[in-house]
Amino acid sequence: MTSCLSTLRRSFPLLLALMFLGLSLLAPSRAGARELIFGHGATEETAYHASAERFGELLKEKSNGELSVNIYSNSVLGHETEMFEQQTAGALDFSIVNPGLISEFSHTASIFSIPFLYRDIDHWKHVLDGEAGREIARRIEAETGVKVLAYYGGSTRQIVSTRPLESLDDLKGMKLRTNPTRPVVTAWAALGTRPTVMAYHEIYTGLQLGAIDGLLNEAEWIYRMRFHEVASHIGLSEHDITVRLLTVSSQTWQSLTPEEQREVQAAADESEQYARDLQIRLDKESREKLKEEGATFYPMDRERMQAMVAEPLGKVIDDMGLRDLYNLIINTDQGGAP
Repeated sequence: MTSCLSTLRRSFPLLLALMFLGLSLLAPSRAGARELIFGHGATEETAYHASAERFGELLKEKSNGELSVNIYSNSVLGHETEMFEQQTAGALDFSIVNPGLISEFSHTASIFSIPFLYRDIDHWKHVLDGEAGREIARRIEAETGVKVLAYYGGSTRQIVSTRPLESLDDLKGMKLRTNPTRPVVTAWAALGTRPTVMAYHEIYTGLQLGAIDGLLNEAEWIYRMRFHEVASHIGLSEHDITVRLLTVSSQTWQSLTPEEQREVQAAADESEQYARDLQIRLDKESREKLKEEGATFYPMDRERMQAMVAEPLGKVIDDMGLRDLYNLIINTDQGGAP
């Protein structure tokens, strides 16, 4: 009996999404308005939700009200991984996805977990908007049946620490909460830390109790989660710039007319710029708030960090079969060409 209840609980988000999909498929196509389901894992005051709302507004406007989205925030339809699985099955229309969470579905998505991938925010933009971004999107769709419509993101990730970070030597022995992906673990181990896996909701208490000494995060989320209250030292490693995928199920995409597909893609393209501008602005504003509330920022020797991780990280990139995409990204110039 307990096993049956557990299975039902795990299946509930998928069953709920299937119900919504059934309702949306029953709606007439161009003869009447069609409502599509958009799920994401963040709360309603976040950039995730604001970007989803902007996409919905643009889609409704471009389709003259014939297409709209019903947004379900805060993981109502399941964790991001579960929602992506629903999209592969055609049970959810749109979602915003952290590519680091879908490597079990898409080998290609692992490319975004490699630290020190971008030179700066301009390079990041040209990578995503150029040949590299198009090739990554093509491969993810081929591997999963989920289409990447746009690349959101733009926040810069830093080191959050309970102790000062005057030099790279201060990283030695640090119990650093990281994502359990090979590139991330390999890179931070090469920098002398002790990569540690911990659930995100446990981080604050983990810092308080000394279970971890630090983590990797963007200024917006450091401030939102109040991590600076228990770890007030922030090392400006700028080792990553976040990428979030705006995705649509291939089944949904194929059910649209060519005109509707153009409207969806146009709304995605415009919401992409909105989402990036918002993330970059929130990143800057959050840094200022952190300073005002007593956080101390430390410049980090980024070139030395890259040199320290180059060899072990290179082996992982080769082992994972990501060398061609990696080279395409690092050889992208500021004009977007490889």
